[in-house]
Order: sequence, then C-alpha cells, then structure tokens
Amino acid sequence: MSDSYQFFAQVNKAFDKAASYTNLDRGLLAQMRICNDVLHITFPLEKDDGSIEVIEGWRVEHSHHKLPTKGGIRYAMTVNEDETMALAALMTYKCAVVDVPFGGAKGGIRIDKKKYSETEIERITRRYTFELYKKNFIGPGLDVPAPDYGTGEKEMAWILDTFRQISTDINAEGCVTGKPISHGGIRGRKEATGRGVYFGVREACNHVEDMKELGLEPGLEGKTFVIQGLGNVGYHAAKNMIEGGAKLIGIAELEGSIWSEEGIDLDNLVQYRKEAGTILGFEGTKELETRDKALELDCDILIPAALENQLNEKNASRIKAKIIGEAANGPTTSEAHEILKNRGTLIIPDNYLNAGGVTVSYFEWLKNLSHVRFGRMGKRFEETSYRKILSVIENISDRRFTDKELEYLAQGAGEGELVDSGLEETMIQAYNEINELRKKHNVDLRTAAFISSIEKVGLIYESMGIFP
Repeated sequence: MSDSYQFFAQVNKAFDKAASYTNLDRGLLAQMRICNDVLHITFPLEKDDGSIEVIEGWRVEHSHHKLPTKGGIRYAMTVNEDETMALAALMTYKCAVVDVPFGGAKGGIRIDKKKYSETEIERITRRYTFELYKKNFIGPGLDVPAPDYGTGEKEMAWILDTFRQISTDINAEGCVTGKPISHGGIRGRKEATGRGVYFGVREACNHVEDMKELGLEPGLEGKTFVIQGLGNVGYHAAKNMIEGGAKLIGIAELEGSIWSEEGIDLDNLVQYRKEAGTILGFEGTKELETRDKALELDCDILIPAALENQLNEKNASRIKAKIIGEAANGPTTSEAHEILKNRGTLIIPDNYLNAGGVTVSYFEWLKNLSHVRFGRMGKRFEETSYRKILSVIENISDRRFTDKELEYLAQGAGEGELVDSGLEETMIQAYNEINELRKKHNVDLRTAAFISSIEKVGLIYESMGIFP
C-alpha cells in the first residue's frame, strides 16, 4: 500500500485486529471499516492583493449508523484525503466507545494558516461551508463539524453565520459545535478534550493492580509527565494534570523541547512564549538537543498532544514512559505500539482518551436542539432545597453557617458544573468498560476500545435488519 494511504491503513489494521475477537458477519465488518462518503472540494479564493488562488479541502463521512455524523475541521498543510478518511473512521469508533450517538466524520482544508490574513481565512471558511451545504454535508441532522487543529471558536462562528444565511432550519445553531458562548456554544467545550485526557489518565492511575504491574503507586499525585504540543488540548491536559497532583517535567514543541527535573510552571511558560515566541530559554529549564527529545525523557506519563505518527518505529525503543496517554489522533504507529506494548507500557488510546471534545460537543448539540441552557430549569430549585436542608441542620445542631459557607454548600449546578460532571462520568465509565474488555480478551486497551466500538456499531447495523 502506498504511503498516501498509510494513516487510514493504520486505523484499519487496528480495526481488523479487534474484529477478530467479535462474532460479527464479515460483510458487516467490511461495511463498517470503509468510508461511506468522501467529498473533495476545490474553489477559488480572491486574496487581499487581488490574486486568485485555488483552495483544496475535504469532508469525509465514515459511518451513517447514527446521524448526524460528527467531526472536526482541520486547517493544515498535512491535510489530504487519506488523513481525513482515517480521522473520520477514528471519530466513529471514538463516539461509540463513549456512547455518543454520532457517526464519524472529519473535514480539512490544505492551507498554511499563517500565510493568510484573517479576512482571507474568513472567506475560505464561508466558501467551504457553502460547498458543504450544496452537497448536503452539513446540518444539525446530517453532519455537524467542530474545531480541530488550526481552527477554533471564530471559524465555527463563521460556519454558523453562513449556514444561517442559506438555511431556514430552526435548529441552525446545531449545525456546528465549538462555537462561542454568545453563538450557542457551551461552557467547558474549549477545555473539554484536554480535561477528558486528564480524567482518563487519572482513572487509569486509580487502578491499583494495573499500577502495581507498572511498578507505580496508585493515584496521580507525584507522578511526572511530559507533554508534546501546547495547543488547546495539550495546555488544558497539562493544566489539569498539574492541578491533580502530577509534575510537568518536559515539553516538546515545534521550536524545540525543554526539561526541568524540578518541574515547569505551565502558566508562566505560556506567558513567556507569548512574549518571546518560543518555549526555549524559559527560566529554570534546559534545552534538549532536538524538538522530539522530550519524548524520550524518563517520566511516568507521556502525553503526545500534537499530530499523528509522533511515536514510531524509529523512536519507540527510546521511549521510557510507563504510561502513554494519546491526546492527539493517531500519535502512535502500529509498529511503535507493538514495541511499547511488548515492553509493558500502558497505552491509553486516542480512540478513547481524546473523546472529551466530542462528548461535550454532544452536550452543546443537545443544548442547541432543546433551545435551553443547561441548569436553567433546576439550578435555583436545587439551591433553595439545599438551603432548607442546611437550615434544618442549623436548628438541630446549633451550628450556624457563615454566608460564605452557605453560598458554597447550597450552590446549584449550572451549565459548567453539569457539563464537567457529564464529561467526568463519561470518561470514567468508558475507561472501566474497555479495561474490563482488555482483561477479558487479554489484549491492550487500544484493541479493547476497538472491540467495544465494533460491537456497539455492529449491534446497531444488525438491529436495522440490513445485515444478518
């Protein structure tokens, strides 16, 4: 198979391995592993200087077992059809693992965002949205994009605004997620993927027997970790890991990598990078030889949060981390996976661990369809009920709560609290489910996550009466 299909082949290789542990019909499995629809788009862009440039993009819908399909839009020079197909397939399996009722999709535009002005990016985004609409590749009940590498709230707001101009759908806000709060977004979406990574790694570390096998104490407290990529996902994953008691000792970024045995102050580093344009030279850290050298540091946990194929057959033998938390999509090649697994490394796979983003996107989509903010109906009622309970406690115990204590103890759940609680529950439940499958079949967590996904998707296909 040619290099241009390598990433999708990697995904299907993992799929085939897991499928052998199921009893599903071979024809059904063949249908599940392919992409249902692949859209290749080209359109002209008039740049600010009046010149014309042809822009190339894709949107892939991998599976229609559930609708809408769901997946981010990536702006990067690495975008191609194979990558988009692979990422769409991973979205199908990811959604199934965490019981989010979407089919998988993905989109991307092949551009170097730094070479375009904001007005040019806006024109690209709006035209891409129009092309998706013309081909029925966007809509709250069809296909719902979200941010990915190189995109964020601003691009999602442009997509929504464009969709509203050409559609009369009353649920238009649900055509895209990851929007600003003012445009129907939801509290907690921006940090959701990174926070989900933290919940997943924390849950893995809480399993006493599993940690004993790795020679580690249970719990996250005191564990050292290294992170690759300080984008949105990497930053929030690192921030939550630190707040959970772990120590950040190394960072790998485009400009290089740094290390400090004493630990790295994340927020001060981010501020330093904004001013200096680099992580190199940050006080109290040592610059390493190459930008990927931090991946090889002696640590308890390594979190690759950048792009695919970062852990490969060339560097896998030098990776010393006992736990790898795949915050990025496809950061570990199948060859590297085997090397690390055979050495006893616990790999928490991407098709589970970075599902926090799509989980909270699901909550945002539900909010958009219901046209009501989470917590609006019950928050005040909960606070009143809690105050009544606290009043009874005061009466029978002669204990008087201060105003500050009452405010804290009687607080009702708002949107942010409900979203975070739902995300935490989702990540904990899904981890325990795939960990049980891991032990039942004596496989690794990646294969277990694929087994979980394949069985869930297969059950839906079979219930449709389409397959035997």
